[in-house]
Amino acid sequence: MLIVILLNITKNINMYVIKKEGMKVPLKIFSKENSIEEQCIEQMEKVCSLPFLHHHVALMPDGHLGIGASIGSVVPTKNVVVPSLVGVDIGCGMCAVKTSLTEIDTDTIKKIMGEIRKVIPVGFNKHKEAQDSNLMPSDNVVGRILGKEYDNALKSLGTLGGGNHFIEIQKGDDGHIWIMIHSGSRNLGFTVAKHYNKLAEEMNEKMFSVVDKSLGLAFLPLESDEGKSYLREMQYCVDFALANRKLMMDKVINIFDDLIPEISQINFDEMINIAHNYAKLENHFGENVMVHRKGATLAQNNTIGIIPGSLGSSSYIVRGLGNPESFNSCSHGAGRKMGRKDAERRLNLEDEIKILKDQNIIHGIRNKSDLDEATGSYKDITKVMNNQKDLVKILVKLRPLGSIKG
Repeated sequence: MLIVILLNITKNINMYVIKKEGMKVPLKIFSKENSIEEQCIEQMEKVCSLPFLHHHVALMPDGHLGIGASIGSVVPTKNVVVPSLVGVDIGCGMCAVKTSLTEIDTDTIKKIMGEIRKVIPVGFNKHKEAQDSNLMPSDNVVGRILGKEYDNALKSLGTLGGGNHFIEIQKGDDGHIWIMIHSGSRNLGFTVAKHYNKLAEEMNEKMFSVVDKSLGLAFLPLESDEGKSYLREMQYCVDFALANRKLMMDKVINIFDDLIPEISQINFDEMINIAHNYAKLENHFGENVMVHRKGATLAQNNTIGIIPGSLGSSSYIVRGLGNPESFNSCSHGAGRKMGRKDAERRLNLEDEIKILKDQNIIHGIRNKSDLDEATGSYKDITKVMNNQKDLVKILVKLRPLGSIKG
């Protein structure tokens, strides 16, 4: 089997390329070879065997194993959309707001975090009452799933969710206090993703698709009713995820205003928002193609984005450099270096708590079951950022002061 690996094939671009027999297009990895796990690379090599790909497939420096395709992947396709290349948390992403505050004491952070927990449900929890429907995306509720899930989505609006979702109070190297939120489309996106992936599998079986079913990469033709319906409902989920983050941010801002009365007026900059799980029609290398970003962030020239670290590491506000080789994309975070159960088995609770204590970070790590989101379960964000100097420029480096995890 022929294997060709080219290091730094383009001047000033830190990437390497893999092309093997059976791969329809090359795999371009924006990282040093030893920073991406072998299973992840093998998974993406299989993705590169799909018959409808365009030009190449890109893997960001936070890449790690996922379902169907790795988290941190950017996959352009011709005439089809692949639900599992977007993932189950459609529209998941980041938002951040810079405040006029330059200092905040520990007691105030604790009070703010306590109030946040009162008004923003976390984990599987949702609101007991439906939220204001005027806060929902304005598009008409149509489709196979949206109509059924709309009432439930109204109760999920303004909720954090679980896993690696978080609300953080941070201090930037610009001297200001920031608020950052990571969340997605909750059960609405999950239900849409599962429905259309199953539908794609059924269609592909009837079509005698050449795509191996075991890959978990069933597709929907763009011109089919099913493909059009998925794109409509997927976009609604992206918009819902934004509405979800915005409502949470508004509530956190109100808490800041209420709990810091000695300052007559706190100014809050316009919210930065960017998603990292979606598919969108874009033009790359001379063709209009469906670009799937699964745990990857848009980094067009001058696009302002957000790259979060782990619980005990820095996050970054960045400006995209519009690198065509990455399909104008960058990482969506630090990326996991071990699975959740693996982290619980391998990490030491006392050591992980000490990492946070030494940095004076207010956190919720209490038990071994919390170790799946501990600092040690993630890659070194500093190395990840160094690997994508050709993709983004750092504008502000933020260190966590207090963090609420889902």
